[in-house]
Amino acid sequence: MIERNPGQTFALTTPLYYVNDVPHIGSAYTTIVADVIARWKRLEGNSVLFITGTDEHGQKIERTATARGLQPQEHCDRIVTAYFDLWEKLNIRFDRFSRTTSPRHRAIVNEFFERVWRAGDIYLDRQQGWYCVACEEFKEKRELLDDGCCPIHTNLKAEWRDEENYFFRLSKYQSRLEELYRQNPEFIQPESRRNEVIGFVDRGLQDFSISRVNVAWGFPVPDDPAHTIYVWFDALLGYVTALLEPDEEPTLENALARWWPINLHLIGKDILRFHAIYWPAMLMSAGLSLPDRVFGHGFLTKDGRKMGKSTGNTLDPFDLVARYGQSAVRYYFVKEIEFGQDGDFNETRFVNILNADLANDLGNLLNRTLGMVKKYCQNTPPRLTGEDVPPENTLKVIGVELAKTVTREYNSLHFNRVCEEIFALIRAGNKFIDDSAPWSLFKQKQQAEVELVLYSVLESIRLSAYLLSPIIPTLSGKIYQQLGFSIDFDDPVSVDRAAPLDEHGRWGLPTNQQLGIPEPIFSKLELPLNDS
Repeated sequence: MIERNPGQTFALTTPLYYVNDVPHIGSAYTTIVADVIARWKRLEGNSVLFITGTDEHGQKIERTATARGLQPQEHCDRIVTAYFDLWEKLNIRFDRFSRTTSPRHRAIVNEFFERVWRAGDIYLDRQQGWYCVACEEFKEKRELLDDGCCPIHTNLKAEWRDEENYFFRLSKYQSRLEELYRQNPEFIQPESRRNEVIGFVDRGLQDFSISRVNVAWGFPVPDDPAHTIYVWFDALLGYVTALLEPDEEPTLENALARWWPINLHLIGKDILRFHAIYWPAMLMSAGLSLPDRVFGHGFLTKDGRKMGKSTGNTLDPFDLVARYGQSAVRYYFVKEIEFGQDGDFNETRFVNILNADLANDLGNLLNRTLGMVKKYCQNTPPRLTGEDVPPENTLKVIGVELAKTVTREYNSLHFNRVCEEIFALIRAGNKFIDDSAPWSLFKQKQQAEVELVLYSVLESIRLSAYLLSPIIPTLSGKIYQQLGFSIDFDDPVSVDRAAPLDEHGRWGLPTNQQLGIPEPIFSKLELPLNDS
């Protein structure tokens, strides 16, 4: 029996994406994975809060808006619309969208700043150094390339800055951070990211500036409006602002009342330092508990090469979903990339994987089995249960253990293994039909054996669709409808009431429903002519 978690909360976040431009495939990847986790946690019976949003302050935004002849807020509003549009196209079901330009967020930032100030962890000093505007971060000379560019933004030279800033006493929290990493080895994942952070901290932490001068686009420092709060000190608190109920007064007490601490921050590895070092130190200073886990995933490449406008090697998520559909995009990036490692997109491989798994293995198995139910059982599924199937039945052997295995892999964020385990059952279903040959059994008038074969396969398809629903909810819904279930996998209430994990997550449900209208669930994809 699968255990449920009634009343247990689970809060997770994507980064708050920087709105210098429309969302790219990296942003889409992180958000797809977050959506998969949120949907899975809801299947488990948790109350889930899925937060995404946008980071909208800083000099880079100010300059980008000016270059486009726009006011900064107007620029931000336009880019945010693109995020909403893409998340809808990808079937992302977030609960809160946090924008760092909101007045409610300003109230949270000011209160948090005052807490850290009262702790004695903010002071005024002079900052000199090389500054990457794209990163919104000072860089050590050794971090820059020979031509003075940032190694992340290789076409943008760092700028020399010499200005008075407010600083946060990060160095004060060196030992406490080391203790955090030692006592909570799962705080930073995967292990490679943890080792990276520990290595950085071991070299000794330096205080970092948390204000800027000559930057108008941002919140002014309380009691000193000549300074603007540093974009990262501001943006990280967007996670806290998102915890507020819509009609609540924006105070830290209200924001932290139910969902805090965050269970999981999902981020790209390029912003690991901010989330795994700066963020916990800031929270320690403010006297707040820490998030449970920070997971830094890898980068995406295309055809084995780094993506970027300067190289012309880009992948437009809007175009990709328009050509192939959200189920294809969701499935490929979740299944083909080991979460936490770098991953590559190749369009030929993309098409081949989708055709093999969704069109051939899954779609064909559903189609041929429903066809045989219509032909051999008058379109009525066999009135059987798992108890009627002998224990040595191949599909039963796999199916009865599948939910336990998949639960472990989902909760370990091994999504590629989730897909492998489920598709092992699907492929076994295709082989089971071939080996059992129900058409021959029917000719031999062995109706009971025919029904046992078809029940076993239908039940395996149903279970597979259910366990895949966090990844491909639309396709899973189509399968469930053809199997006679009226369940909407985009509606948590519908799933919780009609298809809870402890019931639908087990192999062997009784069949007493009428089948729906069979139709292909996934059409074969075709490569563009110039890629064939």
